Amino acid sequence: MKVVLLGAPGSGKGTQAGFISEKLNIPHISTGDIFRENMKKKTPLGLKVKSLMDSGNLCPDDLTVELIKERLNHDDCKNGYLLDGFPRNLHQAKALDGFCPPDKVLNLDVDFERIERRITGRRSCYECGGTYHVDFITDPNKCPLCGGELFTRKDDTSETVKTRLKVYQTQTEPLIGYYSEQNKLVTVDGNAEISDVERNVLEALGI
Repeated sequence: MKVVLLGAPGSGKGTQAGFISEKLNIPHISTGDIFRENMKKKTPLGLKVKSLMDSGNLCPDDLTVELIKERLNHDDCKNGYLLDGFPRNLHQAKALDGFCPPDKVLNLDVDFERIERRITGRRSCYECGGTYHVDFITDPNKCPLCGGELFTRKDDTSETVKTRLKVYQTQTEPLIGYYSEQNKLVTVDGNAEISDVERNVLEALGI
């Protein structure tokens, strides 16, 4: 099965992606991983991406599409794929339809207020690198594992989260309507407990 995973930043896509990938025995493919892999191997595409990022520019759609198209030609994609982070906009979605269209598009729907709470409540430890949420630890400033000092990452501030959510609304949310018109969209309530979300994901995908 070929699956595209949609959802705002902090909606739990990473958690569900691992679960779906294992259940369907298909590779979990994220654009971030592809960028890093190509840059590490210094492929021609990877060098292009590195040059853009080093100059502070975003990777253009056509280059991102080219990277995804090449990745989907690998042998591990013969039985399908799980795309996470692609497509991000209508241009990319239409391009994907041109060479390897998805069978299902799973949309994780989570309230933005809950997302902001999830992200801004994350804390990381300077000492051991552990990551926690203030709702589940006694002291929001002290690592429960090693006792080290906890801090908030720059990407986890309220201002940054609001900016990321606005970008998602502008660029990615239109894909919900696009895939709905193709009768490929299934939406799962991501506000529930992880075990409930997983059960609903299996049902939505017909697994």
